[in-house]
Amino acid sequence: MQNNDLNMSSRRGFLGTLATGAAALGVTTLATPFGLMASPGLTPNEIADADAWFNKIKGKHRIVFDATRPHEIFPFAWPRVFMLTNAATGTPEKECGVVVILRHDAIPYAMEDGLWAKYNFGELFKADDPATKQPATRNPFWKPKPGDFKVPGFGPIAIGINELQDSGVMFCVCDAAMTVYSAAVAGKMNADAATVKKEWVSGLLPNIQPVPSGVWAVNRAQEHGCSYCFAG
Repeated sequence: MQNNDLNMSSRRGFLGTLATGAAALGVTTLATPFGLMASPGLTPNEIADADAWFNKIKGKHRIVFDATRPHEIFPFAWPRVFMLTNAATGTPEKECGVVVILRHDAIPYAMEDGLWAKYNFGELFKADDPATKQPATRNPFWKPKPGDFKVPGFGPIAIGINELQDSGVMFCVCDAAMTVYSAAVAGKMNADAATVKKEWVSGLLPNIQPVPSGVWAVNRAQEHGCSYCFAG
């Protein structure tokens, strides 16, 4: 399984992957948008749960960080910076509503270490481990060790997903991207697409909400009063 073949890192590669994923699922037409309506997705109850999830956004100051790809530490550093600078200007964490949407090439950050190792997510999504500067074989932002992340002028910063969740940050992941990418990977492995997708969903980290699509989630977050920030 070579990431060069899948070319997941670019938008052009994504469109090619959509076609690959459709072929892997046996879809013969992309008449519906990207063919996703013909692919396994969230049930009506799961969609309702995703909609209700956005009602949990609280606080005076609300923001959504749109993470579309691995971008060093930034998808996780910016939420912490937002809360730290709000605290410094008189607004505590509990009064900040922060949502991070993991979509497109950023979806592996929603998943556990075992899937990173099994499916070579580091190579597949061009996601390097900040510690080794090599393709990651684990999720580097899930339960990092103390001192793993330092910023000049700030020192150690708590930007692990679990640490951000402890501070009230809400994470969701794009189900459409998981559907397409898992199907493309299954095609390369001669595996069953539904089985791979099921394994990815089962391997989601605690308290990460699947949503129908990342762009759907961007809209819902803004409807709930979140300002928008691109996070890479």
